[in-house]
Order: sequence, then C-alpha cells, then structure tokens
Amino acid sequence: MWTHGYASTRGKTLLAGLTLLLCAATLWWAYDSFQSRYLRTFDNQTALFSGDNLQLPADLAGPGPIRVVHFWDPACPCNVGNQQHLSELIGHFSPQGVVFYAVQKPGSHGQLPPNLSALKPLPTLPGAEHLPASPAVAIWDQAGKLAYFGPYSEGATCNSGNSFIEPILDALSQGRSVSATHTLAVGCYCPWAD
Repeated sequence: MWTHGYASTRGKTLLAGLTLLLCAATLWWAYDSFQSRYLRTFDNQTALFSGDNLQLPADLAGPGPIRVVHFWDPACPCNVGNQQHLSELIGHFSPQGVVFYAVQKPGSHGQLPPNLSALKPLPTLPGAEHLPASPAVAIWDQAGKLAYFGPYSEGATCNSGNSFIEPILDALSQGRSVSATHTLAVGCYCPWAD
C-alpha cells in the first residue's frame, strides 16, 4: 500500500512538473512573439533637418496664429514615442490659439490615434518632399515665418522634459523671435523619402 501511495504522489509531481514546464514554454513563446512584433531596439540615427524649402500652403501662409505641422509616417515605430507628448502639446497650446496640422507620408496608409484628432490634416506641404526623416515638426510664427523645423527631441522618446517644442512655442507665444530652421539631431527616425 505504501508503494501505491508513493507512485500516486510521484505521478502527481511529474504531472505538476510537466504542467509547469508547459506554462513556462507558453509564457516564453508569448514574450518572444510580443518582443519581435512590438519592441524594436533603438537605433541611434543622425538626421539633418533643413527647413529651407518648407512653405505653408497659400491659404495658410502669411500672418495668423502660430501654426504647428506634425510630419508622420504610420509605418514608423518612432511615432509611438511622441504621440502622448504631441497630445499634451495640443491640450496645452490649443487654448492659447496655436493651430495644429498633420502631414502624413505620401503613399502611406493609417490614421492617428483618437487623442490626436485635433490635428487638422494637410494633404501635403510645399517642400515636404525634401524631409530627411519623420517624425518631425515645423512651426510658423504669427507673421507666417518658419521659426523651427526639426525633431521633437533627441533620443528614443519624447516628453516635456527633453522636448525642443515647448520652449519654442512659449517664446513665440510671448512675442519673442525664434529662428531654428536647421537642426542636427540624434534620435529615433524613419526615412521620409522612399
């Protein structure tokens, strides 16, 4: 009788061990699948942003509110790093009269998340074909002059702590002049041209 109880306990232990091994293998597979699909390593890329050719469309050019244009590519994983920050910018600066627009990479398909629905879509922007990379941002002052063109920040992600945008929008809102249309930065970018 003692050997029967021992065999029963041994069988239960073996079954528990196999179940635990199966669970561990399933968790590892799920983790590996998630990592390969959604996580990408940060690749330090250097991009030179030059706004020499950028212009607002004729119906938006000239004196008016501060205008911010967000350039994005739906297939670029780097967009995720700045979307929450962009939403915070819209929430903070829209009540001050800043108007936000978005230009999507030509030929791409996708849409911005609901928290960015305040961005007014622009089909294109004169000079945008010369963009080196995205995500990028262009800011025109109240006189209609390009004040800033470049990335949101340096590094893999963007937030108010490392952003170039808040200081520029604050300065323009206070009537100060800004001229930063050529920017060299290291960060997470995707090529704009095919």
